Amino acid sequence: MSVKKRAMQIALFLAVMALTFYALFSGRDLSEITDAVMDMSLWYLLSAVALAVFFVCAEGYMIWYLLRSMKAQKEGYKPSSLFRCIQYSFIGFFYSGITPSATGGQPVQLYYMNKDGNRGSDSTVVLMTVALAYKFVLVVMGLGILLFWLNPLQHELGNYFPLYILGLSLNVILVILILGVMLFPQVILKAALLFEGLFIRLKIWKPSEKREEKIQAFIDSYQQAVTWLRGHKGSLAAVIFVTFLQRCSVFILTYMVYLGFGLQGSSAARVILLQAAVYIAVDMLPLPGAQGITELMYQTVFVHVFTGAYLIPSMLVSRGINFYFLLIISLGVVLVNRFILDRKRRTKPIEA
Repeated sequence: MSVKKRAMQIALFLAVMALTFYALFSGRDLSEITDAVMDMSLWYLLSAVALAVFFVCAEGYMIWYLLRSMKAQKEGYKPSSLFRCIQYSFIGFFYSGITPSATGGQPVQLYYMNKDGNRGSDSTVVLMTVALAYKFVLVVMGLGILLFWLNPLQHELGNYFPLYILGLSLNVILVILILGVMLFPQVILKAALLFEGLFIRLKIWKPSEKREEKIQAFIDSYQQAVTWLRGHKGSLAAVIFVTFLQRCSVFILTYMVYLGFGLQGSSAARVILLQAAVYIAVDMLPLPGAQGITELMYQTVFVHVFTGAYLIPSMLVSRGINFYFLLIISLGVVLVNRFILDRKRRTKPIEA
C-alpha cells in the first residue's frame, strides 16, 4: 500500500470519527455524561475490556491452530507461534478498522504471514477459512434471530429493520462467494491470469513464463491446502466453535456495560440479541469501522434499554472498548512491527 493511499484512508477515518463525535456530543451536557461513565462498576468495566481483547486474540488462536495443523502434515515446516498469530490478528483489526467494509485487514495479514516464512497458499486458505467461519457464524446467528425473534426484532429496530435485512443479505452473498472461491481454485487461476494480462497490456508488467509458472504453482499448493481442509472437518468444526465464542464475546460485552451501570429491567437475552442485530446490520457497510451509522442505530435500538441519562454513556463505553480501545492497541502492534521488528530483520543479515 502506498503512503499516499494509506494517508487518505487514515484521513477518511479521522474525518468520519470527528463527524460522529460531533453529532453525539452536540447540545449535550458533557458533565452529566462524564459523571455517568465514572459511576460504572470497575469490575464490569474490566470484564468488558477482557471480552474485547478475547475477541481479537480468538482470531489469532484460529490462525495459529490452522497453520499448525497444516504444517504438522509437512516436513520442514515450523509452526508460527501463538503470540505471533495474535499479532497478525491485531494488525488485521487495525487495517480493517480504518478501511471501508473492513477490506484492508487480510492483505496486510497475508503480507506479514508470508514474510514470516508461511507458504502463500497455506496463509491464503487459513485467512479465507477464518473469514468464512466469521461470516458463516454471523449469518447463522442473523437467520436465527430473524426466524425466532422476528416480531420483537421489528419492534426494537423500527426503521432500521430494512438495514438489518440488507446487512444479513450482504453477509449471505459474501459467504457464497468465499465458498465458491475456496471450492473452485480454477476461479483464482483465471482471475490471476486475467489481471496478469491486464497489467501486461498496461505495460506495468512484462510477459514472463516464470510468473505463469509461479501462479500455477500457487494454485496447485492452494488446491492441496483446500483438499487438506476438506479431509479435516474436525479442524473446521473447531474453528467454527471458537468463532461462535468470539462473536458472542462482543455481544455479551454490551450486557457487561448494562450491569456495570447497575441497570435492571432488560434481560441478558434482549441486550445480547439487540447488540447482535446492530452488528449484523452495519457489518458490511462501506464506512471505516462502520462509524456513524453504528452510533446512530445504537441510540435508536437501545433507547428503552439504557434508560435515563445512560444511553450515550453506555454507547461511549461499549463502542469505545470494542472498537476504539482495540484500535489503539492494534496501532501499537502495527507500529512495533513496522519500526522495530521489521528494522531488526533488515539489519540481522548485515550483522551476520
